[in-house]
Amino acid sequence: MLVEHIYRYPVKGLSAESLGEVHLDPGEPLPGDRRFALAQGDAPFDEAAPTWLQKQHFAMLMKNERLAALHAAWDDRREVLVIRPPDGQALTASTATAEGRGEIAAWLTRYLGEEARGRPRFVTSPGHSFSDHRNKVVSLINLASLAALEKEMGRSLDKLRFRANIYFSGLAPWAEFDWMGRSIELGGATLTITKRIPRCPATEVNPVTAKRDCDPVAGLREAFDHPDLGVYGRVEEGGRVAVGDTIVLREAEA
Repeated sequence: MLVEHIYRYPVKGLSAESLGEVHLDPGEPLPGDRRFALAQGDAPFDEAAPTWLQKQHFAMLMKNERLAALHAAWDDRREVLVIRPPDGQALTASTATAEGRGEIAAWLTRYLGEEARGRPRFVTSPGHSFSDHRNKVVSLINLASLAALEKEMGRSLDKLRFRANIYFSGLAPWAEFDWMGRSIELGGATLTITKRIPRCPATEVNPVTAKRDCDPVAGLREAFDHPDLGVYGRVEEGGRVAVGDTIVLREAEA
């Protein structure tokens, strides 16, 4: 099995960033992944005492498909975020200062229009991840499983609909579901596979057109009797992971 693609999503609901390599740390998500979010005005998120909240408290593709039309890029060294809309002027602002985060919140609020609730805040907190999963995990998708879904639905599906961190090849469709509780060697890191990933209506949104054009969840249920695509893994041993690295399933303990 081979790592084919690595992605992070610095801002919850905004576009993916392709990476050639990354260093994973034990108990942590992919660095920079879901580091920021636009908290809706009625969200009870406290940056000084962060706790995991369900995704409906934040701007997200499940409810705000227009976000898919934005191209976002985060420079983690300079701590600067650039957001480019399909038309109009791009925003460049600091994610390290309250003033910069206020600019980002105001820009995204204007962009969302009536979909913004109250006075949204662009939030971050050291060590916190705005993942849909309450635990810090890395998400993986078997490209053969995605291909099996495409075949059943009779159409191609952009892999970025599913917003995974690692896309890999070389495994039979759905065989990754047999990995629950087992460990894999992912490049130089070791992960324990903890959970299948149930999919939601966010996958209806085409990441190229920002339109809802099909229903992958219904496709999964109709063809395979489940709504799942991909698995979560918890990093047990840190290390470098790069495109082209191998994935090895460790032998189950007797």
